[in-house]
Amino acid sequence: MINNFNKLPESQFIKLFANIFENSIFIAEDLYKKKGDGFNDFEDLTKKMMDIFDNTTKEQKLKILNSHPDLANKAKISSLTVDSKKEQQSAGLDSFTKEEFNEFKDLNDKYKKKFGFPFIFAVQGKSKLEILNNFRQRISYDVNVEFIESKKQVKKIANIRLNEIKKK
Repeated sequence: MINNFNKLPESQFIKLFANIFENSIFIAEDLYKKKGDGFNDFEDLTKKMMDIFDNTTKEQKLKILNSHPDLANKAKISSLTVDSKKEQQSAGLDSFTKEEFNEFKDLNDKYKKKFGFPFIFAVQGKSKLEILNNFRQRISYDVNVEFIESKKQVKKIANIRLNEIKKK
């Protein structure tokens, strides 16, 4: 299937990979520029895309982090990207009790105030309780430690999204 990606016109290629990193089309554009004669295989494409993210500035990384939605924010569910909506629904984050919703809302508010970006967690295959426990733990982290963890989570999400494309 990767050979099909190598043959895509620029606009289709960028559209396909535009949301691997939440609302960060520039990564897909840079990836297309690095395509050259094509990618050797899917792992080559993935590695180059991760390298682009790793080599962005701290400001660009913060912009990507801030592009991620607050987990379980029912008020903004309609504005989620298709990928984010699917990921949150798969973890049951669209069906909270009032108490669960209030705890997530409170944690989201405290987290963003402390770190300056939303809590990011690769929720696929996780339960609401696992996500909540991770949230409770990470809110106590040092800002630098949490920035590193958030970047790791962004890359996990990107890999999940790339694997979805690979399956098609």
